[in-house]
Amino acid sequence: MRLSAIIQMLEEDPILGELDGRPDAAAHFLTVHNPRRRDGRAVPLFEANVETVLIAWHRIATVQLLPQAEVEKAIGFVRE
Repeated sequence: MRLSAIIQMLEEDPILGELDGRPDAAAHFLTVHNPRRRDGRAVPLFEANVETVLIAWHRIATVQLLPQAEVEKAIGFVRE
C-alpha cells in the first residue's frame, strides 16, 4: 500500500507524492511516485511526464506522512 507524503526539499517548494512504505533513513534515496506540487501541478524540477523520481536524502529537509483523509486537503483547489 502506498503512503501519501509531503516532501520538503532544501530551498524548494514542497512536493506531494506517494511512497511505497515508510521511508528508510539508511537508504541513499527516497523513491517518490506521482510527484506534484501541492496544487496538483507538475513540479518545475522534473519533466511533465515523470511518474517516479529518486531524491537523495541530503536534499530532503522533512517528510510528512499523510493519513488518507488528509490527502484531499493537501491538494489545494486550482481555479481554471
